Amino acid sequence: MIEQLILALPMAIVVIGAFVLMLLSKSTRFNLDKLNLLAVLFLAIAFIMQYFTLGNHTIAFLFPDVFGESFILDDFSTIFDMMFTGGAILTLLVNNDYIKSRQYYSTEYFTLILFSVFGMIMLSHAHELVTAFIALEIASLSIYALAGYHKNNKVSSEAMMKYMVLGSMSSAFFMLGTALIYGVVGSTSLTEIALYTSSHTIDEMTLLIVGASFIMVTIMFKIGAVPFHSWVVDVYHGAPYPVTMFMASTFKIAIFAIALRLYLVNFAPINSFWTEMLQVITILTLLGGSWLAISQKLVKRMLAGSSIVHSGYLLIALSSIGLGSELAAPAIMFYLLAYFLSAVGSFGILSFISVHSKKQMSYEDFKGFAERRPYMALMMSIFMFSLAGFPSTIGFLGKFYIFSAAIESGQILLAGLGIMTAFISVYYYFKLIAMMYFYPSQTPQKKLTINVSTVLIAVMALLVIWGGIGTSLIPFIPGADGFIDIAKQAMSSLK
Repeated sequence: MIEQLILALPMAIVVIGAFVLMLLSKSTRFNLDKLNLLAVLFLAIAFIMQYFTLGNHTIAFLFPDVFGESFILDDFSTIFDMMFTGGAILTLLVNNDYIKSRQYYSTEYFTLILFSVFGMIMLSHAHELVTAFIALEIASLSIYALAGYHKNNKVSSEAMMKYMVLGSMSSAFFMLGTALIYGVVGSTSLTEIALYTSSHTIDEMTLLIVGASFIMVTIMFKIGAVPFHSWVVDVYHGAPYPVTMFMASTFKIAIFAIALRLYLVNFAPINSFWTEMLQVITILTLLGGSWLAISQKLVKRMLAGSSIVHSGYLLIALSSIGLGSELAAPAIMFYLLAYFLSAVGSFGILSFISVHSKKQMSYEDFKGFAERRPYMALMMSIFMFSLAGFPSTIGFLGKFYIFSAAIESGQILLAGLGIMTAFISVYYYFKLIAMMYFYPSQTPQKKLTINVSTVLIAVMALLVIWGGIGTSLIPFIPGADGFIDIAKQAMSSLK
């Protein structure tokens, strides 16, 4: 019992922190700085506990006498938990100046962030479909509210309504799929579903396949895959910068926590049914996302369009799993980490430079940025290089593993298309770099502003380079090889 309480503490600390911040919403003794630090404190404690529980699970399920097999304990879920809490900590600290510069932020913002993280942690541990649905809704409802947090901004309110309506519709597919699976299996436990799929042929599981396909529709919507992508650019545009950062990095990772568990374990015997469908969706996602990214004038909308392309890369590896690639699953984990660092860094810089500006940043606004803020321009260039898959960055290795998995599984066409879209991405990523370095500035500013935001952005830029070098010169900091080993460890713990 004591061990189970310790293992449950990280999740409990996050939700306790959310309630504490909610109770402080009417207090005048806490300003935004103190509230931000308090939220970070709860998340940091949870992160430290997650780190020390990694690899130390001697029990399979959390409180099985109470919850049955609803919550599983393995390294797979713990590594995802660390990414959720780490992503939330970075979101809060990097955007501290931005939050203080906007009058509409209050205690509820920090509460919603913590509730969303709580839902994500629940989702990564969920071993039962109804539990997974509840966890997904806790995380999603918080994100809906955060997307429309700037209530007086019509674009933000429109983004929230569009996301909430379409998101609720996609969630209904998840529940309908769960109902169909329950009708066939007689249980929503992932253990029972895995036993059923392994003991029946595909021809005997028509209704289960339909139910599982409905659940896959929800997953495709949440990651912004084409043709379920119509909300992505508008919602990313309308949401405040900190929320866009949180959605693009942390929340997208959470969806793959449940997608990988279902696809690798529970629906593994029927993966072949979806292979061709996934391949078509992948092609549409890569091409559609590239077109959207190229056609944007605002940098934020360009990054939103490119996030669809990155979902396409992840789908290449997902379809490779069904064709027997052993590298595909670790490649997804590695790519999620690579995209996480690059997305948080790039959106963090947009947030930092928007502190004193009320308008959305376009390409034109970055003209001469290298003269105004040379250090920030350098770090933004590193993140753009990584997103484009330039050598010596973690993004390059992420794409290398993805394409290697595709070739290993015989998907030469998808690998070739992925490489082509990576070359296309050079246009819209390097366009930003060209604006920063090839145009003069009227207001040069060589001085570097040093605060928590800039230090964290610099650390992420260094990690992007370090993760692409593939070295382990410093023993306690994993390089690329260390990251892929961690991914393999996470996958081997799945059951």
